[in-house]
Amino acid sequence: MDHPIPSKSVLDLLRETRIEVAPATYVLLGLSHQDWTRLLENPELNPRADAPFMIFRDQREVTLLLEEDDWLRIHHAARDASVERGFRMLTFDLELRWNVVGYLARVTEILATAQIPVGALSSFSRDHLLIKQEDLGNALRVLGEHVSELC
Repeated sequence: MDHPIPSKSVLDLLRETRIEVAPATYVLLGLSHQDWTRLLENPELNPRADAPFMIFRDQREVTLLLEEDDWLRIHHAARDASVERGFRMLTFDLELRWNVVGYLARVTEILATAQIPVGALSSFSRDHLLIKQEDLGNALRVLGEHVSELC
């Protein structure tokens, strides 16, 4: 009879985590569907294919996360966008299965206790956080007590 392998606790997973800080600064945009369509029509206004970016479309808006360099290149075409600048991206470099419960909750709890606001993003296998540049040092200090490595 096969016995299930005990899953690791969230604290164990966190202790195995390596946090990478992306060198770029990021901008978060909120666009109308019409403005997003206009940007898509012009390939010169698309994010660079080799740079990290995120697009999320829901019924109310299109959210776009870009490196600052891409934003500076296209900002003239997105004048009506809601814009939040000055983010750094932290990548939690530990491949997580989709049945892991509470990992991101624990990370954000640590940061909330230190009064650090975050924006959470998930790729297929890793979590990422957007942290304002002015909060980065404090965020790394409090997270560093819980993870294997900061880089």
